[in-house]
Formats: sequence, C-alpha cells, structure tokens
Amino acid sequence: MPSEARVCAYKVLRRVFEQDAYADKALHACAEGLSARDRALAMRLAYGAIQRIGTLDPAIEAMSARRISKLDPPVLAALRLGLYELLYSGAPAPYAVVDDAVELVKRSRSRGHGLVNAVLRRAAREGPGVLGSIDDSTPQGAAVAHSHPEWLAKLWWRELGPGRARSLMAADNEPAEHALRVNTLRADPAQVATALGERAGSASSSLLGIELPEAIVLQAPLDLRSSRLWQQGAVIAQSRAAMMVSRVLDPQPGESVLDLCAAPGGKTSHIAALMGAEGRIVAVERHPGRARQMQDTLARLGAANVDVQVADAAQPRGSRESFDRVLVDPPCSGLGTLQGHPDLRWRISEHSIAELAELQCKILVAAAETVCPGGTLVYSTCTISCAENERQIERFLDSHTEFTAENAAAAGEGPAEEPFLMSLPDRDRTAGFFVAKLKRR
Repeated sequence: MPSEARVCAYKVLRRVFEQDAYADKALHACAEGLSARDRALAMRLAYGAIQRIGTLDPAIEAMSARRISKLDPPVLAALRLGLYELLYSGAPAPYAVVDDAVELVKRSRSRGHGLVNAVLRRAAREGPGVLGSIDDSTPQGAAVAHSHPEWLAKLWWRELGPGRARSLMAADNEPAEHALRVNTLRADPAQVATALGERAGSASSSLLGIELPEAIVLQAPLDLRSSRLWQQGAVIAQSRAAMMVSRVLDPQPGESVLDLCAAPGGKTSHIAALMGAEGRIVAVERHPGRARQMQDTLARLGAANVDVQVADAAQPRGSRESFDRVLVDPPCSGLGTLQGHPDLRWRISEHSIAELAELQCKILVAAAETVCPGGTLVYSTCTISCAENERQIERFLDSHTEFTAENAAAAGEGPAEEPFLMSLPDRDRTAGFFVAKLKRR
C-alpha cells in the first residue's frame, strides 16, 4: 500500500496539472483526515514536485526517451513525484519510493507502471549525475537548473544580473518563511512567544531598517487554524515583508486611512492595530465574496474601526472624502511569493505583467486623488519586476509633480539615493516585496 502522504501528494499533482486546480486548494481537499505529520510530508512532496517540474520533465524525457506530451497523465504524475523524492528529498529508501510510484499508477488503471519502474530505478542510479551536468551559466540553463520559466530567468538576468538571478531562483525552491504577526489589539508579542515555546524563533524582528516587534518567525510547523491563539484573534499568518508595508505607511491613532485592494485583510488589520483601533479605515475590495471573508477576519482580530466597502479601486472616488494616508496594494504578478505558491511560476506570463502594470497605474492614479495635502501614499507589491515596481513609480511621479518620493526606511531623515524598499527571498529570508512611500505637497 502506498503511504498516505504519497497518495495525497499524487492526487494534488494530478489536480494541479490535469484540472488546473490551485496547489493550496488541492492540498486542502486531498489532505483531509491526514495526521499533521502526513499532511506536512504530503505538502512538502507535492509542492516540491510542482516547483521542480522545469528540471524534472527534461530528466524524465532523457531517461525515458519519450516526450512529456506523449505520457499518460497518471504516469507523468507518478514519475514527477517519484523523481522529485529520489533527487531532492533525500529519501532513505529509494525502493519504497519506486514501489509506491508503481502502485499509484496501477491504481489509476494505467498500463505505464512498467515504464515508471524502469525510469525511477534508473533515476536512483543516475539522477544525481544528471542534475550535476546542468550548466546554469546562461538564462536558458538556469531556467532548467532552478526550474523557472525561461522568460522569467531572462527577465531577472536582465534586471538583477546573473548572480542575483541565480541566487533568487535557487531560493524560490526553498520552503517559505513561516511567520506570524501578533495582533496587538488582542495580545502581547512576548506573551505569545512564550505560549508558542520552542516553535517561536524571535518575538522581535526587523527588515531593511524597519522594526517589526510584532513578528514571530516559527522554527517548527504549527496547525494555525486549530490553535487557541488563532481562534482568539491573537495571531495571523503574515510574512515579515508584508508587515513591513503597514509599518512604512505609519498610520497614527485618530487618522483617516484608505486601503485599496484590501482583501484578504492582513495589512488592513495590521493598520488597525498600529492605530490602536482609533480613527477610521476604509478598506476597498472589488469582489463581494472576498469582502465578506475580510469582514470575518477583521471581526476575529478586533479591528472595529474598519469600514469595508465593495468598489473598484481603479475607478475614481469622485468628490468623496480625502485621507491622511492611502495604501495601494494592487493585483500583481506575485513573483516575490514563489516559495509559498509552487504553481504560480507556471501560471504567470510575461504578457500578464504588462497587463497588470496598466491596471496598477490606473489604481495608483485614482488613489492619488484621495490623498489630502501633506498626506502619505504608499504603493506596494509582492513581486520582483521593474515594470510593476520602479518604472511604475517613476511614471507616476513624472505625471504627478505634486508628489515626491520619501525614504521608505527612514522618513524624515532627508533624501536617499534609493528611496524604495525591496525585500528579496534569497537575501532577506522572507517574501519579495516592493514598497514606495510618496508624500503629497
């Protein structure tokens, strides 16, 4: 009988690549009833195999002498899963990996179990040598070695340089940061860290010059939704990079704040906590379902000063009120979050970045009209793309001379050569976020 973790991971792979399901939703559905240990293993195997198909598929073709497109989907899923485990997970018993992969194909009623057996046995012998022979000195080679789309390897090669591009792609295949934000409306960071015990790394942290005393980076897995801390609204899952955004916005008690594209509400609730729930926050979300989910989250976290509105952030708000601080967190390509979203690299395209940049521009222009004189406008994305980040802000400042860029890390200390903040997964061990802080004269 195949292990329950491998059965679950196999199902996730098939749902993602045969039914176009999202990896996290597929895992949630397939892992129901598994123990915490098996669920964690299934997640590691499924996510790892999904991330690594850019490397696994060429290896499968080389060892099977068959095109990927000619393999039956059940066979391909078993080969991807088995090959990932043999080459990347340090499997202590290769024979068990092979046997389970063969059994999974038999259960699917495919005739390809013999091919799976032959290819994986060969991979157990020759796989490490195949990986070691890949040359990542070019974008094309790096795309295979680090399993990224070739267009993305070329983009980062051009914008970040070869060394940083390779380092970033390698980091994208590592586990994402497991960080919690202590909700200071409900709890004290030190007390939460004590309650978490050995799971908690540090109750105080900083990122790119921004102090994050509410951040806790977990050193061990935690079933967050079933924990009493989550149920009490004491914590929320959030990367340190995402926490940095609200800290740069720097909302003060009693002020008025506009949060555009606010769902799922992590930054909104952080803003409320920094304000001590004093003042007014208008959180705008286009999709009614996401807006309702955000309201539930805000209620759990005690963010009572938030007014959730269903509206299109790209449309001007007309003559309605102006705000002391405005946060624009628009839809983006998400290239800074590839660690936590294993299938995203295979969904996004270079063409979609251009489309997103135009939408971001519209939202930014609409937001500018709502900033009161002397007010602050913060623009943030969770992507690593000049078209969505630096060039977006440069274009905005060229056409909106009433705004100036401030040093996002230390506002008030004079101009900086690079006023924008950019966190990078390989350097900062958190998600990749871009943050610009603009001031209206």
